[in-house]
Amino acid sequence: MQYDHILIRYGELSLKGKNRKVFYNRLHENIRHHLKAYPEIKIKTTRDRLSIFLNGVNPAPLIPILQRIFGIQSMSLAIKVENEEEVIKEAALFALKEVNNVNTFKVTTNRADKTFPIDSQKMNQLVGGHLLRNTDGITVDVHQPDVEIHVDIRPEATYITSEKIPGRKGLPVGTAGKTLLLLSGGFDSPVAGYLMMQRGVRLEMVHFFSPPYTSEAAKQKVLDLTKELTTYGGEIKVHIVPFTALQQKLHREIPHGYSMTVMRRMMLKIAERIAAKNDILSITTGESLGQVASQTMESMHAINAITNYPIMRPLIAMDKSEIMTIAEEIGTYPISIRPFDDCCTVFVPNSPKTKPKKDKVEYFEGLLDLTADIEACINDTQVLTIKPFDTHEPDVDDLF
Repeated sequence: MQYDHILIRYGELSLKGKNRKVFYNRLHENIRHHLKAYPEIKIKTTRDRLSIFLNGVNPAPLIPILQRIFGIQSMSLAIKVENEEEVIKEAALFALKEVNNVNTFKVTTNRADKTFPIDSQKMNQLVGGHLLRNTDGITVDVHQPDVEIHVDIRPEATYITSEKIPGRKGLPVGTAGKTLLLLSGGFDSPVAGYLMMQRGVRLEMVHFFSPPYTSEAAKQKVLDLTKELTTYGGEIKVHIVPFTALQQKLHREIPHGYSMTVMRRMMLKIAERIAAKNDILSITTGESLGQVASQTMESMHAINAITNYPIMRPLIAMDKSEIMTIAEEIGTYPISIRPFDDCCTVFVPNSPKTKPKKDKVEYFEGLLDLTADIEACINDTQVLTIKPFDTHEPDVDDLF
């Protein structure tokens, strides 16, 4: 006897209304894409669950992949057997013995097939008695068991599960549009991207690259961060914007207290153009209120005024320790900690304005004609496509 499928529970998706099928179909497609290395498996979606039929595939390597897919509340290894009492008992015993470090158990039966001759309560007793007789040192605990054996008797078959393995929860990536993430090499922006994917949003990245002040190693760091995030949400395009000339001009021409604010405004202006060209409906940043000078309320007000695009800030109320904890959990921490600077750390003024006035920012900015500089940045942008579980070089798309 062996597990023949993995049972996926929807969680939040079950609360959706008439559009529920859209979410189910997207989850189905995301799972299929993540498991494309296993062509033997088959996926079946129903109203209250999704089943992955293994067809002989070892489920062990599939579980960590499934645990990275948003939209899965929990999952269980499962056995499908005939609606016969003795067969059900043996399958339940197999499921119990497959779980390590078990001292107590509980049997829960759901008799969806009302033609089955034994009611749920009696079935609990019969299966539980069989498990007690065929194991040593394991007892029943109906309140807080180490493992719950679930027997689901349906018209077509009986399904037996034991452990509930937690999933990533959230909404399937691709059900809530696209956002353009301003991705640096730090801790914050990758975590912001992860949290947006958790709400079903697909990511594209924009990275502002300023050689020779920032190195190829810094750019590779960004691509590696993107690679890590693709394992949660699928392939991601990265727009690499050459920012050196514009950044140098701002450093020379804008009073130093305001140069950082104007630089951030130019980043949003360029990001808005890229977003519009690629049917992206919002821009996301890794800003956390009060963390640095550009993230005060006054700074964000002055910077935000350059665009009409919605700016998503999923980290806005988090402190650094919370962000670092998530970075460690999702695998971006060891990449972010590499000692390579991004463009936001070069030309930083000694005393940046923490409460810049929007009218002053616009005045200083208006003294310069930045149209050609912005066009140069956009025209020379390179687009790379990063794919999950791919050891090859990223695909290079046409320039913007």
